[in-house]
Amino acid sequence: MAERKLSGEVFYPSEEIIKSAHAKCEHLYQSAEKDYLGFWEKEAGELHWFKKWDKVLDDSKKPFYKWFVNGKTNIAYNCLDVHCETYRRNKVALIWEGENGEFKSLSYFALKRETCRFANVLRSLGVKKGDRVTIYMGRIPEIVTAMLACARIGAIHSVVYGGFSVEALHERLEDSQSKVLIVADGAYQRGKIVELKKIADEALQRAATVESVLVVKRTGHEINMEFGRDMWYHELMSLPIAGNACDIEMMDAEDPLYLLYTSGTTGKPKAIMHTHGGYMVGTYTTLKYVFDIHEEDRFWCAADPGWVTGHSYIVYGPFLNGATSFMYEGAPTYPYPSRWWGMIEKYGINILYTAPTAIRGFMRFGDAWVKRHNLSSLRLLGSVGEHKVIGGERCPVMDTWWQTETGMFMITPMPCTPLKPGSGTKPFPGLKMDIVDEEGKPVKDNEEGFLVIKNPWPSMLRTIWNDPDRYIQQYWNRFPGMYMTGDSARRDEDGYYWIIGRVDDVIKVSGYRLGTAEIESALVSHQAVAEAAAIGLPHEIKGHAIHTFVILKTGYQKSDKLIEELRQHVGHEVGPIAKPEHIEIVDSLPKTRSGKIMRRVLKARALGIDPGNLSTLEE
Repeated sequence: MAERKLSGEVFYPSEEIIKSAHAKCEHLYQSAEKDYLGFWEKEAGELHWFKKWDKVLDDSKKPFYKWFVNGKTNIAYNCLDVHCETYRRNKVALIWEGENGEFKSLSYFALKRETCRFANVLRSLGVKKGDRVTIYMGRIPEIVTAMLACARIGAIHSVVYGGFSVEALHERLEDSQSKVLIVADGAYQRGKIVELKKIADEALQRAATVESVLVVKRTGHEINMEFGRDMWYHELMSLPIAGNACDIEMMDAEDPLYLLYTSGTTGKPKAIMHTHGGYMVGTYTTLKYVFDIHEEDRFWCAADPGWVTGHSYIVYGPFLNGATSFMYEGAPTYPYPSRWWGMIEKYGINILYTAPTAIRGFMRFGDAWVKRHNLSSLRLLGSVGEHKVIGGERCPVMDTWWQTETGMFMITPMPCTPLKPGSGTKPFPGLKMDIVDEEGKPVKDNEEGFLVIKNPWPSMLRTIWNDPDRYIQQYWNRFPGMYMTGDSARRDEDGYYWIIGRVDDVIKVSGYRLGTAEIESALVSHQAVAEAAAIGLPHEIKGHAIHTFVILKTGYQKSDKLIEELRQHVGHEVGPIAKPEHIEIVDSLPKTRSGKIMRRVLKARALGIDPGNLSTLEE
């Protein structure tokens, strides 16, 4: 039967890519649709369990779902021990480059040894199953071993991004009631030292539960060490207590693995809780199929381990798949805008997964920096909108949508999926998603509505730590029986999903709902614009007026003529109703460290009001 032709601009995968891909699209979607519990059970069966589950899913206490009920496993065992018993023991697990050019690589055998030593050190400090350990470091190999060491002994890790301020760190230490803090003396960022230990000292003045502080020496600059509380990591790691072997803690599939705080638009950050079993199955499966991980691949997820992207796709996903994961410590453009491209060439990276905002940040420097390097090793790109130069128009782009809460990719193509630029394509096999109106009823094709998830999935958050009521309220109350993502989206006639933005990022102009993402995409499609942000400000006639902020590419100057040209361009791309009332040319935009533009900060500044909690702000 001939396949129906898809509408709009479509990029079809090459025969070569289809042939080599793990995922055979139609078969995968069909088998998952027919028996979605069977699909996840099969994937779980590819991993190691000390004891098999009695039941794949228990939905008797909705929305507190349980996966792989009574199964016993340990995610760290699956990341390391499993590979050390095969030919992979000497395969490179982690390649790391420091901002200052330092280099380190660890085989699976070496990574397991370091993890075991670290786990023994934690046990010697009294850390046991269920205790919380906060990790506060830059992108260095020790952040990986610290996470895996916690998982190995059943401690719950809470990684706090290494750029967070005193208040953010204190809040997270306090909420998680952490027993131990693992911190680096400092981190390198753009050639400067970020004073992590100094920030930690201030946060610890008010954190009553922390008994011990382990300090990793990264920069070697002078820091305060408090007697009886602070200990050097390298000193403890050289003691006999840090033996090369460490018993694994057998974990129930539903035992907590980690807490990760995600900022709400209001109120204090929420501690999202993920578990050993389901999270393991979700990250393993999605990375394998979406990025088509093969034995010889070198995978670079350019996020920070302090975000869910780093948890799932720098650490757990790659190691569960026995892949080689690459990690870079510093700023993308330091000391030159070619830093990333030089490393791709140097290490032979095959797959690059990064945020579109990072790529847009490079665009202002032009193509010349990219073209100096041989990027022919690249086979797949992830979430990269502008791929003509980097991928040489031959690399498919896996444009993913997911959240801290989902733990894994939710709307995503696979290499065998025909792509439409700007769309995350379809839900991952086995997921039921929909777009609904205010009443929770499905909307028609190409109509905008609320994006919801209609069935549970293995790596879903289990709760908000110590706040089950907030978990129900936040995610399950608005549309009973459906998980509320907080995003608005539309679905086209081919079943492809288009994410418009956060529900609170929708601007209503004269009764029309416009997504900030649509307006920003229109501005960025102009040759002069590198980055853009749009907000809605109160307007007495229209309800809201669109105000935009634009960063120009190198070689373009601010002028009234250019501003008017940009207004007309948005009108042409989106429609006259979307023409911005005001366009401000700026040098930078307030962003979270995961690259999300903080529109509420722009809005507060424009209205002259207090922007609120800025702990997640990058600069």
